Amino acid sequence: MEIAKPENIVRLLQERFAKHPNRHPGIKWDLVQAKLLSLPEKLHALSEMERTGGEPDVVAIDPVIGHFMFVDCAAESPIGRRSLCFDRAALDARKANKPAGSADETATAMGVEILTEQQYHNLQQQGEFDLKTSSWVATPPNIRKLGGALFCDRRFGQVFTYHNGAESYYAARGFRARLLV
Repeated sequence: MEIAKPENIVRLLQERFAKHPNRHPGIKWDLVQAKLLSLPEKLHALSEMERTGGEPDVVAIDPVIGHFMFVDCAAESPIGRRSLCFDRAALDARKANKPAGSADETATAMGVEILTEQQYHNLQQQGEFDLKTSSWVATPPNIRKLGGALFCDRRFGQVFTYHNGAESYYAARGFRARLLV
């Protein structure tokens, strides 16, 4: 199945939606599908989330603007988005052994946002994610200004938030994304 075709991504999302009803209680697929079909650029972003291993699914309705929130629900940080430093400034600051890119630029190119720390914690209430990997999360400007960036994971039954130099990158660290539709 070629994921990039709109009808294929919609079918894949519908199957995942049906398989995990606990992630979206009270949300009806017909409403999600109608919204998706009216927004082809969102289907493209969801295809990119899927292509890079994110396994996106609906996890909530944004309470402020009423959009459906899709989030990466893969068990581990999406494999197609690992080994990235945090952002362009961090990438430019590396003198040697530069990674292929940055999480921030990759998210922008995909048309998605990196989860915030709170969104990451909310996702962890839907299941247990990142038991072997970790994920960059959106970092407050005051931390980023000092050269740092935040990432999260789940270990020992607990969700942890850590810090690292934004220019660091690891084979087991990627990022999780969200998309409002």
